Amino acid sequence: MSQDRLIVLKEWPFNAEPPLKQLIEHPITPVDLVYARNHGPIEHLIAQKFKVKVDGLVEHEAEYTLADIQKKFPKVEVVAAMHCAGNRRRIMQDKKDKPVEGVLWGQALIANVRWGGVRLRDLLLAAGICDPPGKEGTMYACFASHVTTCEEDDWYGSSVPLEKVLSEDGDALLAYEMNGKLLWPEHGFPFRVIVPGYIGARWVKWVDQITVAHRESENFYQQKDYKVLPPEVQTKEQAEQYWSRLPPILANPVNSVIASVGLCDGELIVKGYAVGGPAGPIRAVSVSIDGGLSWIPARIKYQEGRWSWTLWEATISLLDGSVECHGIVYSRAEDTSGNTQPKDTDWNLRGVGYQGYGEIRF
Repeated sequence: MSQDRLIVLKEWPFNAEPPLKQLIEHPITPVDLVYARNHGPIEHLIAQKFKVKVDGLVEHEAEYTLADIQKKFPKVEVVAAMHCAGNRRRIMQDKKDKPVEGVLWGQALIANVRWGGVRLRDLLLAAGICDPPGKEGTMYACFASHVTTCEEDDWYGSSVPLEKVLSEDGDALLAYEMNGKLLWPEHGFPFRVIVPGYIGARWVKWVDQITVAHRESENFYQQKDYKVLPPEVQTKEQAEQYWSRLPPILANPVNSVIASVGLCDGELIVKGYAVGGPAGPIRAVSVSIDGGLSWIPARIKYQEGRWSWTLWEATISLLDGSVECHGIVYSRAEDTSGNTQPKDTDWNLRGVGYQGYGEIRF
């Protein structure tokens, strides 16, 4: 385990992110540049002893070790960007000049990884999903890790609609590999959940129980966190009356970030990343140096499949005088369904879901 390349923002639980400029140098994120997000201690587990249980509304409950999973199910690889809902939290606080609660993350809380594992769809279909008569409404896949206590609960849990997990093109995995090698302990060894397109909080690490249910996870981090509180909620006490009324964040919104800007022979070279929303991958990124009055298309340098991030680069001439320069570069992304990144995002107490224009001064 090496965390030397990360910027530590909180010692315990350990929370750290990579330098943004280094991060975008790699289409596939090296494991030692993958951010660390924890609500409790990092666990070092023994694969031969650790089991994940499949239960709930299934015909056949089952338990698997890593060796069992590798023997019984074919390995599938999916390139997907893991993107935390708290990414750009510090930007929200600075832009609004109003404090938010939580680790003050910068803009590098994202990692584009080639994940290897078994499809959750295959795992659940092997157990035989059963829907009792008389029960109606959304069914859920609930993910739990009981290996350690967390800051706000005795265990960590989350859930997503079962439809997402069972979708043939949803690519949800029970992963045991990152970039062709077994998961590192801080990233969930021996098992973690991968739900492409959804926020990182749903990608439960050290998962030891997968339950099919007619209810969401009852864990604190599903019920009282990772939701967008309205701007009028100013304190934790005020938030208590809102948590049960608000839906959990599932997918992150379309977003872009500027990682670097440089001047060469009268041209600005702007580089950054973008990530698609729930409706599809990035279709285009554009940049502006005149406060958003005009936009210049960026070149997409990397994109791999539906779930990866997008690396982009733009060149802007400062010599022809056709565009007035305000000393700030903005970036704006659009996904394949036409959803466009907005200029700004409302403040919320937990500082989640920020998606205002990417921005950098030069």
